[in-house]
Amino acid sequence: MLITPTGGSAANQVAELIQREKQKIEIYFIVVKPVAECDAQQLPVSFWVQRSLATPAPIKTGCDVQPKAVQAAPALSKALARVLNASKENEDETENPNTATEECTGDSGPAGLMSSPQMGPGSPCTPQPPGASDSGCSQDGVRYLSVMWCKASKKKHKRWEGDAILVTRGRMATLKDMEGKDIGKGSGYKVSELASLSEGETLMIGGKEVEVMGVISASDFAKGRCFQEVQVEVEEPHTKTAPPPPRRFVSKPFCPPTVTGRAEHPGSKLEEEQKCRPRHDPLAPGALVMPRPSPNHQWSNNKSGLPVIDVVVDPHLTTHLRPHQRDGLLFLYECVMGMRAIGRYGAILADEMGLGKTLQSVALSWTLLKQGPYGGKSITKRVLVVTPGSLVQNWGAEFNKWLGRERISVFTVDQDHRIEQFVLSPLHSVLVISYEMLLRCLEQVQKVEFGLVICDEGHRLKNSSIKTSSALSSLSCNRRVILTGTPVQNDLQEFYAIIEFVNPGILGSSTAYRKVYEEPILHSRQPSCTEEERVLGEERAAELSRLTGMFILRRTQEIINRYLPPRLEWTLFCDLSLLQRELYMHLLSHRVFRACLQSSTQTHTHLACITALKKLCNHPGLLHSTVKERADCGSVDNSIYDGLADLFPESYSSGGLNTADSGKLLVLSDLLAAIRHLSPSDRVVVVSNYTKTLDLLQDLCVHMSYTFCRLDGHTPTSQRQRLVDGFNSPYSQNFLFLLSSKAGGVGLNLIGASHLVLYDIDWNPANDIQAMARVWRDGQKKTVHIYRLLTAGTIEERIFQRQVAKQGLSGTVVDLGKGADHTSFSLNDLRDLFSLTDTPCLTHDLLNCGCNMDGSVTEDAEEEGQVSNRPCQLGRQSDRGGAAQKHLSMSELMQWRHFSGDTHTFSDPYLDHAQNHITFAFQTTICHTAQ
Repeated sequence: MLITPTGGSAANQVAELIQREKQKIEIYFIVVKPVAECDAQQLPVSFWVQRSLATPAPIKTGCDVQPKAVQAAPALSKALARVLNASKENEDETENPNTATEECTGDSGPAGLMSSPQMGPGSPCTPQPPGASDSGCSQDGVRYLSVMWCKASKKKHKRWEGDAILVTRGRMATLKDMEGKDIGKGSGYKVSELASLSEGETLMIGGKEVEVMGVISASDFAKGRCFQEVQVEVEEPHTKTAPPPPRRFVSKPFCPPTVTGRAEHPGSKLEEEQKCRPRHDPLAPGALVMPRPSPNHQWSNNKSGLPVIDVVVDPHLTTHLRPHQRDGLLFLYECVMGMRAIGRYGAILADEMGLGKTLQSVALSWTLLKQGPYGGKSITKRVLVVTPGSLVQNWGAEFNKWLGRERISVFTVDQDHRIEQFVLSPLHSVLVISYEMLLRCLEQVQKVEFGLVICDEGHRLKNSSIKTSSALSSLSCNRRVILTGTPVQNDLQEFYAIIEFVNPGILGSSTAYRKVYEEPILHSRQPSCTEEERVLGEERAAELSRLTGMFILRRTQEIINRYLPPRLEWTLFCDLSLLQRELYMHLLSHRVFRACLQSSTQTHTHLACITALKKLCNHPGLLHSTVKERADCGSVDNSIYDGLADLFPESYSSGGLNTADSGKLLVLSDLLAAIRHLSPSDRVVVVSNYTKTLDLLQDLCVHMSYTFCRLDGHTPTSQRQRLVDGFNSPYSQNFLFLLSSKAGGVGLNLIGASHLVLYDIDWNPANDIQAMARVWRDGQKKTVHIYRLLTAGTIEERIFQRQVAKQGLSGTVVDLGKGADHTSFSLNDLRDLFSLTDTPCLTHDLLNCGCNMDGSVTEDAEEEGQVSNRPCQLGRQSDRGGAAQKHLSMSELMQWRHFSGDTHTFSDPYLDHAQNHITFAFQTTICHTAQ
């Protein structure tokens, strides 16, 4: 609503500006009394704008105008000020000098119009933000000013180019744009000149002229709030069980004298309100009632004045929800309804694996499809679920499991069910589609109006420039939910990408985010940072956590440990076979490897060397097959495989099964034999990152006569869920499930197995954690045994050390103190990776642990208060550089039990059979009774 004085070019410009910037604000009120009571033309236009930007007091007038107080966006208020400044000459010609006053008085105008003080940006009555002073000076004499700037010129009417922040310190001044970049610097000013800068004054700096608009508090600058184009407003607190609205007394409608005594016209509004009742009883025992909308929310979203009723989760679902799932559902509902931050409808549910993110999403979807707080009208008609291809059928099964086919119709897109069928049919409420299929059918999906979008394994959207992110962002739906059990770590730009998807613009542009948050935070983590940089980084990190905490929920698996059976996790270090050791030493001495240690520029060569070493750790046969393929193509010369063929025995065949040639394969073979013998009813999942390795493991199954099933990238999507269901069935005859971590390492529920073996290791610890969580999930009844196989002293152990350091087992959404190191390597990193240490366990050596290596926990490890101060941290040695100098704690491993390969028993009957090939082991037990 916009009411302006008749005439006046400045007022017209203000109206045009507000119309142009309407996407940035909810509404602005520029209120004017009727001309009969007050001559509006006598007041300057700046009065009307200032009045609208402040919180208006109730105006008691004949026209009963009651504007709602809305805080203006800072960027727009400055733009309005520029319009006023440009029209100042016009204003001076029409303004009555007797009307405009410089002092703030309560009775400086006609009654009812200026009954409250005039509060403008420069008025002494303008309320200051908490902790801000009039001068904006911090304790060290630094001032922060909000300014607008333009190129230096002698023109009377300046052409202002943008808003900026002016930082003054002593005799120096720095000009920063709204993205945090330095656009001007100056020195040699008088201290008194900078200290006395106030609103309306100008200053020349770096070839630019700035005009002061106002003072910024040191707190707002430290937190980065002054750089936010749109201020994030948090909804005011509201009760979860608000009383129903008071009954309004309305006169009864005329009742015609008919036989039935009923009127032939529609019922009254009172009757309609009486019909609007909650779908389920909010007073029933155990009922889960969603929060009622606040008055502000009702004013913004209930334009029709519908009655507010309780939204009650279906009791059919409530009986299955655990306490943390009820809290998660409340959180998601508040986020997608815009109750946690005004105008923001996105959420990220970052619970660890196994906490029931799918069930919470099903409950949210069903609630929004059937209910709403205003008149009981549903929030959405259709829901879109985007998921990895291997989980499409699993999502359909989950909806049917918790709701039943009679309640909801779910359409899963696959080869037999095309998206066109969903578009044409109104029967289906939920569409489940893979990320890959979404790209192919984007035009069809865009034709459907979805009220809620759920992205499972949403960390795939960590790059905003990929096609998948662009496709999902093109959908018109504002209610977006990301589910991820492994939140983005190490890279704050990846974190920004998923935040930008769920709540676009909340952190500003990518450049502003990097300058305002990422760079100060990372600089503050450097050992050489100054005290000022450290404090600034902590303030920016706290503000970033505050902003994102409004729509990110993260819970760890500890809250459901009491619902799950114990989990025994083993990290086994396997010995190299004689052939593996000989080949490993040959590769490390190869000229290509030596060249890598002299230059860190050829990344593709480094990765090729790393891949060769990882293949060798799995089995020499994988390396032999690569050598044969290259020999057939004539590309062995001048490569890392040059000369390897001569080291293999003449009768060696990579197609046959040579179990004794790999230490890890020997351990796996003995382990499977022990499980088969001691627990015939138990089943095992074996996970690998490579299909060639799965081929090798399949040969082992055939050789040992083990029944098995396999899921990898070649398995049709339509058959994957059928494989999983068949394996989980108590009547399944399969002993082994061979799983590719790339194709099925996330989201699958393999509770039919109680043993899992992670045959090789991934650079990203999140991938390994996801894979290991496939069996220890809700519904598991047996004690779970997880075995990670590593080759001692090799590149695999170095990767494991980086995993522990990067992961930190912290359970946080983003580890702000660590940087990505898996795509580029320094020379020190490469020297560390391209080495072979003849030791049972290099990791244990670096811990400087003095244990007996018999499985007993030392007293020091039991004292939690000394964990962070013990010297058991990777990289403590002064002769190590590069990434090792970060002093990343590995003290978590001190809480584990340590076993030497010479130990008489591993306290695990399955491992006793493989003891001869294990050099060292770490073991921990997780259960609700563990301390």
